[in-house]
Amino acid sequence: MSRSQEDLVARLLERSNGATFADDLGVDLGRNEPMGLFLWLVAANLSSARISADQALRAAKALKDAGLTTAQHMADATWKERVVILNRNGYARFDEKTSRFLQDMADHCLAEYDGDLRKLRAAAGQEPAEERRLLNAFKGIGDVGVDIFFREVQIAWEEIYPFADKRALKAAEELGLGKDAETLADLVPKQRFPALLAALLKADLDKALDEIAKG
Repeated sequence: MSRSQEDLVARLLERSNGATFADDLGVDLGRNEPMGLFLWLVAANLSSARISADQALRAAKALKDAGLTTAQHMADATWKERVVILNRNGYARFDEKTSRFLQDMADHCLAEYDGDLRKLRAAAGQEPAEERRLLNAFKGIGDVGVDIFFREVQIAWEEIYPFADKRALKAAEELGLGKDAETLADLVPKQRFPALLAALLKADLDKALDEIAKG
């Protein structure tokens, strides 16, 4: 890593306080526990909609704060309860559709994996391509949603590492940090890689890449 790259990485991580989006949600994915994994899948669903990342995170936090933290809790909530939470937290245009997706997601998670996404990982034989296929079976989780989920769950699911989604890689390339996940991953310790990806995305979303590049 060159000195200029080292400085860029330091500025990125300082700007984001080294926090991932899961950290911002109050979820420790490194613990690889059912509640955190399900909440992050919910966040991935919400972030897949044509809505700002801040609004998606706000809605995910609201669902979490309302106690809808597991597949069972999400399934037990009524459609109306979820709609009200979503509507009040930035999802006025998507509240009804997303509420149905969340119900379907919870039901599928319970039926196939007893509410524990670690069982999805086991069913996939810890093969990323198969994990992607199984995650795609959740309503509202397309390839973009899987990319979001993979981006931060790789801290616990080591078979996914190193993974970077297209938007993070585009931001990295603009800063001269590399064009692929392997090159980017070499810039930080393994456990810090999701934080670097989050820092790149946050800077891109805030249109701050030029500012970071200039130092």
